[in-house]
Amino acid sequence: MKHGPDRNNLLLRLPQKVKQRVFPQLRQIELPREKEIDTAGEKVKSVYFPADCLISLTQDTLDGHSSQVSVVGHEGLVNIAIIMGADSTPSRAVVVSAGTAYRLPTTDLKREFENDAAVRMLLLRYFQAVITQVAHNAVCNRHHAIDQQLCRWLLLSLDRLPTNELTMTQESIANMLGVRRESVTEAAGRLQKLGIIRYHRGRITVLDRPRLEALCCECYTVVKKEADRLVA
Repeated sequence: MKHGPDRNNLLLRLPQKVKQRVFPQLRQIELPREKEIDTAGEKVKSVYFPADCLISLTQDTLDGHSSQVSVVGHEGLVNIAIIMGADSTPSRAVVVSAGTAYRLPTTDLKREFENDAAVRMLLLRYFQAVITQVAHNAVCNRHHAIDQQLCRWLLLSLDRLPTNELTMTQESIANMLGVRRESVTEAAGRLQKLGIIRYHRGRITVLDRPRLEALCCECYTVVKKEADRLVA
């Protein structure tokens, strides 16, 4: 599928004069599923603006466990922390849904952030939206049932993709939620019996989004409203 940079919400909202400087520096790349584009602790050289792919920022523990910190799609960018002075990331960035993204050297983004007030405001507001998502991921994983966590994860992911379908194994979902694969299997089975999703051979299709939202906890609504308010 062909895309222009404007398929990404942040690139779309850049001032025209900034687009004229930045767009020629963007490199369109195809990202396959499970590709790791950033490794924890390594120096960040580029930021990524997804067009139709989905990227999970995942935190690993020393004993081999992992959990998703946040998820990024066409609403934002990967490695937003570089505008706050960071030169490395504590998380892994892994592609969970294949597609297209635009890569930009961090030096170019930092220059625009420092020199253009409109870019600075746009990126700071997006950064606040990311913080909200991270905070509610932590709350949800600690206090809400696995069914609610799965609903939240599905909705957040679908909001960041151009389709209502995800290609994802239950093991991958379990790793991102930080739960047992059997728990995801049971929760997905319950949603399928209710006719809310169809799950077959790693492909999840949402059939009834209103009911999915009704079964979700308040975490999804808070995150979505804050993102819409800040970046709109």
